[in-house]
Amino acid sequence: MNSGILLVDKPQGITSHDVVARVRRLAGTRRVGHAGTLDPMATGLLLLGVGGSTRLLHYLVGLDKQYLATIRLGWGTTSDDAEGEPHPAAEPSRVAAVTDAAIAAGMTALSGEIEQVPSSVSAVKVDGRRAYDRVRAGEQVELAPRRVTVSAFELLEIRRADDHLDLDVRVDCSSGTYIRALARDLGAGLGVGGHLTALRRTRIGSFPVEQAAPLEGLDVAARILSPADAASRALPVVAIDAQQAIDLGHGKRIPADDAPTKQPLAAIGPADRLVAIVERRGEELRVVTGFPNEETTP
Repeated sequence: MNSGILLVDKPQGITSHDVVARVRRLAGTRRVGHAGTLDPMATGLLLLGVGGSTRLLHYLVGLDKQYLATIRLGWGTTSDDAEGEPHPAAEPSRVAAVTDAAIAAGMTALSGEIEQVPSSVSAVKVDGRRAYDRVRAGEQVELAPRRVTVSAFELLEIRRADDHLDLDVRVDCSSGTYIRALARDLGAGLGVGGHLTALRRTRIGSFPVEQAAPLEGLDVAARILSPADAASRALPVVAIDAQQAIDLGHGKRIPADDAPTKQPLAAIGPADRLVAIVERRGEELRVVTGFPNEETTP
């Protein structure tokens, strides 16, 4: 099976690890990993590395993301989404009093660079253990805020009911942003509580979900992107010749010449092969992550 990156459209109701397990069987290798999980209730884009391209995932996991989501205002939950136990609901009259202008102001306050406390039922590690494992064990978990960037928080539609409001939104954000936490914090700011009822990841960096394959009937060989193709979508590229490819393969440094100054760089050689991820050190390029010259994985 060729090494490369797979774009998979995850269906609802299964974990990201379930997707990895399925692809391992289809690809005939255990060397499959992912660049960022999705909760079971969420759908959308997963980036998977197969074979030697699992080394490339480190450079994809930090890419910015885009989501479509539905936020329900009226009550929160223990997990900040529809899978958690509900908190007491706000009075219907209070929910009805929430204006469109107040919603817009609340969303603006949660845009740009913000300090966000992740959901306690999250994969964030606390003293070596996942927060959700500690919560399930009955522990009280308080996570430290982290700085994230919400570059777009756009309201697409409002649907009003007797005891709640549903907001369809689009979010463009930095890696590490929790959309569940945005729903929670928006509801808290409006004084009525809030949680997430639907989530779909539509983009990771320059990889759109429209280019992803459904898991059902997935043909790994037909849908896999070459390491060079995937790397060139995520990183600046420096073209190298055959001798430079050999030198980098041996761990040697090569002249930087007119290579971009932005770090890191994808060094792509003849036959469109990703040779290494490199960084510039003065007037030279040094290997950060090498990619052996092999077309197949065991």
